[in-house]
Amino acid sequence: MIGDRTELDELIRAALGCSPDVARAVAVHATARHYDARTQILRASDRASHAWLVTVGRAQALAYSVDGQMVLVHEYYVGDLFGAIGPADVWPVEAEVVAAEPTSAACVPAADFILLVDRHGSLGLLLARSLLKQLRASSMRMVNRTTLSAPGRVYAELLRLARLGDGMTIRPAPVHAALAVTVQSTRETVSRTVNGLERRGIVRREDDALVIVAAQRLEEMVI
Repeated sequence: MIGDRTELDELIRAALGCSPDVARAVAVHATARHYDARTQILRASDRASHAWLVTVGRAQALAYSVDGQMVLVHEYYVGDLFGAIGPADVWPVEAEVVAAEPTSAACVPAADFILLVDRHGSLGLLLARSLLKQLRASSMRMVNRTTLSAPGRVYAELLRLARLGDGMTIRPAPVHAALAVTVQSTRETVSRTVNGLERRGIVRREDDALVIVAAQRLEEMVI
């Protein structure tokens, strides 16, 4: 859990990659929030009045199809922003936002956040980069859903998760049910796919991690 103001300053600086002065300016207006895994942060259709900056963990924006299937809309990692990052109460929240794992965030009132962006040009640039990264990730998910098979989407997601680290190790090992939401498939399909990779020696489990043993071979299977 986030502790004192100095710690919040440092978490904001690390998350944004900004100068200490900018981090302090943001921290003055921020409230530290902590959410346990699977805790709801925002409800769909709410009108957000604050901006959330993820400083620890990961959050997901989730929607539900007419048949009740859960759909991943966005994933928010450290340094990403969600909520009211423009004038408050303009648009309702498009999807429920839930902590995918224990997650901490700096919560800033929308009006204060807009003033901060106006005063600090570097913060505006960081915001633009964050939104562009989210847009690219959303576009890639949409392309994968329409062009790849269900196993292919699992392979691609495992490679992506590994590249967030050393390119080989996914720690902790992905939960099949959560992976199914990400790739828009079923838990049974994901389980069969990952177990098949293990039997063929393409991936292996080590303690709490999943290790990609043959990355090039796995890339060739992404169809």
